[in-house]
Parts: sequence; C-alpha cells; structure tokens
Amino acid sequence: MNSEQLAKIEEGAGFVAALDQSGGSSPKALLLYGVEEDAYNGEDEMFDRIHEMRSRIVSSDAFSGNRVLGAILFEMTMDRQINGKDAADYLWSVKHVVPFLKVDNGLADEADGAQVMKPMPDLDSLLARAQSKGVFGTKMRSVIKLANQAGVDAVVDQQFEVGAQISKHGLVPIIEPEIDINSPEKAAAEALLRSAIEAKLDQLPEGDKVMLKLTLPEEAGFYQSLVDHPNCLKVVALSGGYSRDDANARLGRNQGMIASFSRALSQGLSVKQTDTEFDQMLDSSIQAIYEASIT
Repeated sequence: MNSEQLAKIEEGAGFVAALDQSGGSSPKALLLYGVEEDAYNGEDEMFDRIHEMRSRIVSSDAFSGNRVLGAILFEMTMDRQINGKDAADYLWSVKHVVPFLKVDNGLADEADGAQVMKPMPDLDSLLARAQSKGVFGTKMRSVIKLANQAGVDAVVDQQFEVGAQISKHGLVPIIEPEIDINSPEKAAAEALLRSAIEAKLDQLPEGDKVMLKLTLPEEAGFYQSLVDHPNCLKVVALSGGYSRDDANARLGRNQGMIASFSRALSQGLSVKQTDTEFDQMLDSSIQAIYEASIT
C-alpha cells in the first residue's frame, strides 16, 4: 500500500470523484453529456465516447488533488491512457489524486428487498492487475430497497467477505451498500444497515481498514459512529440520484462524511461546451462539492 496515498485519504481535505460508469450506466451518462445514442455504434464506440468524457474531466485544470482526494475508475478506464499515461498513473503522478477501481460485476436479482452483487470469479486476477498499475483501493456496490433484516444482512455479509479478499491484495476496499433514495422504508433501512456495519467493523482484524460509501441519511449525523470507528478509514457519500444542490445540502449536515458523487459531479457538463466553458462549469461543481465535504 502506498503510504503517501493512505495519508492523503486519511488526512486530506476534499472528496472522491466517481468516474466509474459501466456498460449499464454509460448510455445515460453520455446522454446527459449531450452525446446521443446514434452518435456511436456498439459498445466499443460507446466506451470510446465515455473515455473521452472522463479524460476531459480528469485532464481539466479544475480537476486536481487540491480539492479531489481520489477518483474511482471503471476497469476499461484503468486499462486505457490519459495524455499518454496509464489512467491510474496519470491520476497520481500528474494530478495527485488517489486512484480507486470499481470491481463488481453488477447486481443480482432482488431478494428480501435487496440486491447483492453478482459472483466475481476473476476478482483475484483483477486485483493483482490493479495493484500492479498503482491502484490504491476498490469499490463495489450493492443495493438495499427495503428495511428487511435478511436482505440487509445478506448485503453486508457479502460486502465484508469480499472486502477481506481485497485487503489481502494490499488494497483498501470501499464497501458500498447503497440504500435506494426512493425506498418507502429508507430511515428504517438505515438503522438496520448502521447496526450491521458496526458489528462487522468491530470484527475486523487489527490493522485492517475499510472505507464506506453510503447513501446520504435522512437524519443528520446518523452515521457518525461509523465515521469515528477506528477501523473505518473514511465514510464517503453517494449522491444516489439527488441533484447536486440537494446532495451538497444533505452532505453539509453530516460532519465527517465526504462526497463521492458521479451524476452530481458531471451535472451541467456538455460535449458542446468550449474548453473554457467546460472548465468553468467543472470548477464550479468541484468547488461546491468540496465545500460541502469540508463543512
């Protein structure tokens, strides 16, 4: 593990940019960016367009380690280059932004009001490749839709089991048990989730640390016990479909949590903007998210 990157995540001020749209979410991300589906043919061209968008964000003067602590990449982004350097290397050596990698293969069908992750049979080889490319940590997403104890436990058990596998490769796992912001039982689900995570954090071997990526809670400061837990390196918040203004306002009410936004970060960016217009919009977005993260 890179000790300088660890110190930046642990002690730095800023947020984690989520640039990890996969095959399922890329068409929507491109559409919001102003790239219509008829502008590309097939998956390969789609990923070319999404890489162009990500590269434009990361290479902008507005995007740097002064306000952005880390960035989460999709596997195909990790395997590509930005301005002649491998993406993870570019993030750290040029931008001083800590690189993370999305490692899950998507969601299984819903059961007990939740969706666990699909199997990851090639995870060990992916983790070894990520470690060789200078990636610091990983991210994996599950979804909770109802306050169902069995569903919440299934999600948390799987997340921490895979997290232990990731830690053995010298990487820090970001555990992401997202709660659907439209859940009719959101607050009750949050209570179940907090208890389940606390129990797992208490059981971690000495020296093992994880990060948590959680939906912004209904009650301000609800996850403070997780923020303060000695085995939790950082608690980051997903925007989950909230607008940037709403997400920032909610984040500002949760001391110690920092942003890890995707849609809220890219909101307002367009392929049709000049570089000056693009940089100004991105700078404004980054500053607003940064300020909410350090409140």
